[in-house]
Amino acid sequence: QVQLVESGGGLVQPGGSLTLSCAASASSFSLYNVGWYRQAPGKQRELVARFTTRGTTNYADSVKGRFTISRDNGKKTILLQMSSLKPDDTAVYYCQADRGGLVYWGQGTQVTVSS
Repeated sequence: QVQLVESGGGLVQPGGSLTLSCAASASSFSLYNVGWYRQAPGKQRELVARFTTRGTTNYADSVKGRFTISRDNGKKTILLQMSSLKPDDTAVYYCQADRGGLVYWGQGTQVTVSS
């Protein structure tokens, strides 16, 4: 069983920056692919960024060049650095980890981009 706890959400003005953090309670954390997803009101949950066990990353086209995902296997944390935020980035952001077909989710953290 893996527990994921997000933090760092909040209200930010357009053009601003925010960093989300996810703390994982998983043994062998380095063996998990990890990612950030988001869900806006009335929309489906979508991938924002992913960091695989092989060290590769991929991003949604809408956040490329603005968001950066990173992981610290020693501290068992996943970060999402977000900059040049837009109102369309408003959503609940979820941390995710998967291994061997098993998928785990955090409870989500709200990010609101508004003036």
